[in-house]
Amino acid sequence: MVKPSKQIIRPYGDRRDDGVVQLSFTLPVPLSEKAKEAAAQFARKMGFTDVKVAAAERAADAYTFFIVYAHTAASLDYAEVDVPEVIVKKMGFDDLNVFIHEKVGRRIVVFGACTGTDTHTVGIDAILNMKGYAGDYGLERYPWFEAFNLGSQVPNEDLISRAMAKNADAILVSQVVTQRDVHKDNSRQFIEAAKARGIHGKTILLLGGPRVDHKLALELGFDAGFGPGTKPSDVANYVAHAVLKKMGKEDPNAHYQGEPT
Repeated sequence: MVKPSKQIIRPYGDRRDDGVVQLSFTLPVPLSEKAKEAAAQFARKMGFTDVKVAAAERAADAYTFFIVYAHTAASLDYAEVDVPEVIVKKMGFDDLNVFIHEKVGRRIVVFGACTGTDTHTVGIDAILNMKGYAGDYGLERYPWFEAFNLGSQVPNEDLISRAMAKNADAILVSQVVTQRDVHKDNSRQFIEAAKARGIHGKTILLLGGPRVDHKLALELGFDAGFGPGTKPSDVANYVAHAVLKKMGKEDPNAHYQGEPT
């Protein structure tokens, strides 16, 4: 295997490779000149030079939010960066429906919910509800999908039971709240429940949310992960091809790199 040529990159600010970065963080101190100097020193302790505190605003009592510009000497060989990605053979609404009709031959059943204590449904609604978002139809709009949106605060076991009762092809777990990595803990609990019920490795399991990416989803045991910027058609196309893969009719490497752990 030929090793790729080096591609050294550094952050870009005013000109290429100048190493300028923008940082934002909050310190538990009231807004003052002393607080600004503390923010600058904090950035220097992280290894940055030529530090400038561009903005400082009161965030709450005894808390200040800072935006800092600084330089870093760090660089990276971009050619050596390796990360699993969702690879979707993207088709439009009409073409995908024809594809499912001709290749799968039946409606694809999908269940989705915000599980655990998460009450935020904006993500799962955007993917599943008929109107979708940004002019991209949700899965309920597709004639060849049968989509069930169970809403928020759904126990993992209930989502699995409801999906199993309908012989679901795929389950979408949405996690918006991420404080103290609660989204990871709940996602692990979902996977353990899926293994206990015997659907892990059989049903397509997807994880989505603002702090989710494909790599994290694979590490947690899901088949794929979808983060910010995902449109309903991205999920619809992925699921359609993944169902074909489960049926033995699709290239096993056509959709994603890596395997869930």
